[in-house]
Amino acid sequence: MKKTLKQLYKMAAAQEPIACLTAYDAAFAHWADTAGVDVILVGDSLGMVVQGQRTTLPVSLEDMVYHTQMVQRGNKQAWCIADVPFMADKNLDTVMDAAAQLLKVGQADMVKLEGGQRIVSYVQALAERGVPVCGHLGLLPQSVLKKGYQVQGTDPAQAAQLLADAQALVAAGIDLLVLECVPSELAKQITAALPIPVIGIGAGAVVNGQVLVSYDVLGLTPGRAPKFSQNFLTGRDSILAAFEAYVQAVKDKTFPTADHEVG
Repeated sequence: MKKTLKQLYKMAAAQEPIACLTAYDAAFAHWADTAGVDVILVGDSLGMVVQGQRTTLPVSLEDMVYHTQMVQRGNKQAWCIADVPFMADKNLDTVMDAAAQLLKVGQADMVKLEGGQRIVSYVQALAERGVPVCGHLGLLPQSVLKKGYQVQGTDPAQAAQLLADAQALVAAGIDLLVLECVPSELAKQITAALPIPVIGIGAGAVVNGQVLVSYDVLGLTPGRAPKFSQNFLTGRDSILAAFEAYVQAVKDKTFPTADHEVG
C-alpha cells in the first residue's frame, strides 16, 4: 500500500524511525521499495553519483524530472520526494514551474527545497496550492561553492539561526525537514521543537528518520565515503539484502551510532 504523508506523521508520533534512501532509476527504486523503505528521495546528488559531476550544481530540472519518472516506475509503496535543482528556485515563477514539472510529469509525491529564510515565500506559495514541501537545512549541497562541505551549526549563533530557519519554514508550510551534517545535540533540539518529522543525514540518532545515498549504502561511491554513511553490502550477497539491512538498522535504532557523528 502506498505510503502517505499522514502515515509518516503517525510513524514520527509513535517514535517509529522513518527509513529513507535515494534512488535515481527504476531498478534501484524497485529494490529500495521491496526492502521496505518508507521514503525514496530522488536527490540532485545524482549529479555526482550518476553523472560524475564534481557537485550537484550542473543538474537540470529536466534531469530531475527524467530520473523521478524512472524511479516512480519502479516504486510501488514508498513516499517519493524530488529535489528542486540549483537555480530552479531563482524566483517564484521558476519554483512553481519546477514543482509542477516534478509532480505532474515526474509523478513525485513531494518536492524538496534547500535553504532557510530565503525560501519562506516560496514554501508559502506552494503550500497554498496544496504542494507537499520538504525543507533542507544544515549542509546545503547547492551552496558548496560558497560554504563548502562542512558541518553546520557548530557555534551558538549558527545553531540559533538553524533553529530559527526551521521554525520559519514550518510556519510557512513545510511538511518534512531534512537536516544534513549538524551536531547531534542541535538536531535533537530542532526535532523536539518542530511539529513535523525530521529526517537526518549526518545528524545523529535523535531525529525521526534517516536518509543515505544508496550508492554509499552499497559501497559504490568512488573515494572515501562520508563519515556518516555505512556500507551495508559488506558481508551480504545482494542489493536487496543490503537495503533490507539498512532499513532494519534504522528501524531498530542501531544506525547511526556514535561512530557516525559529524560534530
